[in-house]
Amino acid sequence: MASQNKGMAIAAIGSIPLIMTLGNSMLIPILPAMKSELQLSQLQVSLTITVFSIAAALSIPVLGYLSDRLSRKAIIIPAVILYGAGALLAGFGASMFESYGVILTGRTLQGIGAAGTAPLAMALTGDLFKGGEESRVLGIVEASNGMGKVLSPILGSLLALITWYAPFFAFPIFCILSILLTWFFVHEKKIKKEQPPFANYVHGLASVFKEQGRWLFTTYLAGATCLFTLFGILFYLSDVLEQSYKIDGVIKGMILAIPLLIMGITSYITGAKIGKNMYQMKRLIVLGFVLMTISYALLTMTEKLVPFLFVLTLSSIGSGLVLPCINSLITGSVGKEKRGFVTSLYGSVRFLGVAIGPPIFTRLMEWSRPGMFFVIAAWTLVVGLLALTMIHVAKDEGNKKKGRVHYKYV
Repeated sequence: MASQNKGMAIAAIGSIPLIMTLGNSMLIPILPAMKSELQLSQLQVSLTITVFSIAAALSIPVLGYLSDRLSRKAIIIPAVILYGAGALLAGFGASMFESYGVILTGRTLQGIGAAGTAPLAMALTGDLFKGGEESRVLGIVEASNGMGKVLSPILGSLLALITWYAPFFAFPIFCILSILLTWFFVHEKKIKKEQPPFANYVHGLASVFKEQGRWLFTTYLAGATCLFTLFGILFYLSDVLEQSYKIDGVIKGMILAIPLLIMGITSYITGAKIGKNMYQMKRLIVLGFVLMTISYALLTMTEKLVPFLFVLTLSSIGSGLVLPCINSLITGSVGKEKRGFVTSLYGSVRFLGVAIGPPIFTRLMEWSRPGMFFVIAAWTLVVGLLALTMIHVAKDEGNKKKGRVHYKYV
């Protein structure tokens, strides 16, 4: 692959998770206006986020399986088209019909479309790139995901200055750009025509989880925990900025972007440096959870905004260390023929982490602010210990003799 074409292929792959990230984050600033204009309850407003995440979580394994049977592009491009169409439907539901039901239908279609974005981008990266280059591109994918989270609240706030439902009509523009990049610059190798029967496919997946299930489920849990704590903390911070500091609008979006920006930068650097060194990946995962635990424990004693944001950066750095390493471990755990399903299942777990973060943090906030952070610190400590004990790597002695040290799963 020529250098220029490779760069454009990486840009195309990086645009795919960006689409997914915009799905929820860009709407957060307009939810109060939606509630007021359509006379909705707080529960009804929250469902516009929930139906998206649930539809995505349920659809991801199906689209992952289909991408293994067909090709990544054959699923990604129609999925992004569906995502844009769902956004248009929701936009017309808001502007022309003022129908909450039409908005929910559009959001559900968007969720199904989102299922064919970031998880399959990970699988596509594993298909097209090898070795240290694969880890570097996966770092870019995670950084793109993080940058989408950084930009989304700001973009949503700016678009809302036009009209509250403007973000719905902005989604298709991003979708068209991603579709064109993927169509012209991502070139997959042809998949062999004869595919194994479905029963054999399922048996192969079962054998993967039987042999590597302990560490694989641990990495799934670790990834979900990062997203669960991230969105939970942002939900808490959003409430604090409005209620305690009377900060709203674009300024609020910029403050919320700070921890996300730090996580995105850390993800990019981590992905660029780890190569295929699995032992290093494990150490960074454990270190990441140590930093998250320290951060959440210290937040029990930190209430002023600037010190709070400073301490919170530790958890953002921790997440930025963990997520690219998990991406590399999971994409390298199975062969190309089953990679789509395994990475997609991981994507489902991540979506569930996003979905449960705000409601769980809401209940914990009602109970006790210090208690909330102690509970989260204890949970990240437990997950870090699981990563330490369940993810096993061993030196490949054959390569060691040649002066190189590689690692393999055991």
